Amino acid sequence: MLARGSGPEQRTRLAVQWRQISWIACWIALCAVEALPACPFSCKCDSRSLEVDCSGLGLTMVPPDLPAATRTLLLLNNKLSALPSWAFANLSSLQRLDLSNNFLDQLPRSIFGDLTNLTELQLRNNSIRTLDRDLLQHSPLLRHLDLSINGLAQLPAGLFDGLPALRSLSLRSNRLQNLDRLTFEPLASLQLLQVGDNPWECDCNLRDFKHWMEWFSYRGGRLDQLACTLPKELRGKDMRVVPMEMFNYCSQLEDENSSAGLDIPGPPCTKASPEPAKPKPGAEPEPEPSTACPQKQRYRPVSVRRAIGTVIIAGVVCGIVCIMMVVAAAYGCIYASLMAKYHRELKKRQPLMGDPEGEHEDQKQISSVA
Repeated sequence: MLARGSGPEQRTRLAVQWRQISWIACWIALCAVEALPACPFSCKCDSRSLEVDCSGLGLTMVPPDLPAATRTLLLLNNKLSALPSWAFANLSSLQRLDLSNNFLDQLPRSIFGDLTNLTELQLRNNSIRTLDRDLLQHSPLLRHLDLSINGLAQLPAGLFDGLPALRSLSLRSNRLQNLDRLTFEPLASLQLLQVGDNPWECDCNLRDFKHWMEWFSYRGGRLDQLACTLPKELRGKDMRVVPMEMFNYCSQLEDENSSAGLDIPGPPCTKASPEPAKPKPGAEPEPEPSTACPQKQRYRPVSVRRAIGTVIIAGVVCGIVCIMMVVAAAYGCIYASLMAKYHRELKKRQPLMGDPEGEHEDQKQISSVA
């Protein structure tokens, strides 16, 4: 009887325990569902790699409900033209951000302020014209940066000061004409630099960057072709193979600028100077200070100046040789005419009948003349 009575009590006890376990399991499941990040509408999310792919959706703004644990965010091939400063707030785990092929023209100063773990940033094929020097100061782990195919005309000093881990940098197809060496010196880990397809002016402003390129290549860095656009003498040539003698005139410019800084500054030089006031009748016109802008001296590269000097020296040598040839020809003509005259006189002096003694004497005279 005890064995039979213990059955219902045991089943009741098991049922109560099962209900408790079920409630606990449901509570854990609900908590897990709430803890899982929600995927933005129309985007594709991978829970394993924590990647959010919102590319090619025609987005005009960044989705506001991005999961905080996102590591990779793809926003390429959209219609983003402006980004608010809080677009990537609270995404401290983000490591890779791709904003390529959009219509961005400028970036707020603090837009990447929360991306402290960012290692790759793609901004290829946008319309970015300027960059703030503090734009990347909060991303010290950045390794790959692509700024190609934009409208950058210059890079602010200090832009790369907080990027000691940067390994690859692309500046291709922009509007860069020169670069400052100090901007790139903090990049101690840089291995690849792309600067092609820019309108480079290979003048004094690019001389120091040429020194840095030589040092970068010497330590094993890879650099594509930096083809000169100006001056015409260097058009199409790689800046790295241009000899340093081409920039000797830069020291002359520096000396002139330093000496000019000691002069008393005069009125600003303007191309369109105001018309002088008409003098009063009967009064002598007062001399007016010259307001004409002095024409800036154009320095020619050393190769051009050496070529001109070579042409002048060659012309002088050729002229001397021609004069010597003319003198030699005149001397030959005079000598030939004298000899012909002598032979004519000698024939006149010969007797009608042969005289062996006279002929012998004449031969002696001819040999002595020769």
